Amino acid sequence: MRLEQILFSQGFGTRHECRGLIALGQVAVKGEVVDDPDADIDVESLDFTVKGETWPYREKALLMMNKPAGYECSQKPIHHPSIMQLLPPPLRCRGVQPVGRLDADTTGLLIFTDDGALLHRLTHPKRHVPKRYRVTCKHAPSDKMLEDLVVGVKLKDEKETLAADDIVRVDEYTIDMTITSGKYHQVKRMVAAAGNRVEALQRIAFGALRLPEDLACGKWRWLSGPDVFYDKK
Repeated sequence: MRLEQILFSQGFGTRHECRGLIALGQVAVKGEVVDDPDADIDVESLDFTVKGETWPYREKALLMMNKPAGYECSQKPIHHPSIMQLLPPPLRCRGVQPVGRLDADTTGLLIFTDDGALLHRLTHPKRHVPKRYRVTCKHAPSDKMLEDLVVGVKLKDEKETLAADDIVRVDEYTIDMTITSGKYHQVKRMVAAAGNRVEALQRIAFGALRLPEDLACGKWRWLSGPDVFYDKK
């Protein structure tokens, strides 16, 4: 693939801007500066450097972030900054989007991709991809409350009951809840319908992918591919 096309596909600007970066000697491949925009480069396992920063070539971008509170999962936020501000410009330029949304005050695992087919596969209601949340409640949840959440609770303005797929008690005030649907503010509304209130909410897993303990709040990292979301057993 031509070096100019590589940079363009990875979000480093317009074709003209990419040619400029290359002509100015700001792009290196395998440690060697390449100043020819039309140079033919093998993209297999390619790492390249732009302005001293190393980037892996990804035909489709797929990454995860440990979302902090106070950010909206929107390109056009209303009340808080956009979560997109925490990503570097090339990722924003190539059009990555959050896979689903987390409320501004919800933290934890957030996926981004520019692969439209994968985004659809992970978010379509019929796929039933499980999402696991760590829920801190205002009042210590009773056994009856947990039973109600698993059996199903009726939410305001909803015709059918919604049930948690799984619940594990973590400590006196904290539970881990797994859901496969994605209604608006679902976890908060389910807990409220069961007679309690969510004080803090963190997504800790999406499919088989868990939030790494060493991924700091507000930081992101690449994912190897879509297979990370599926249990290989």
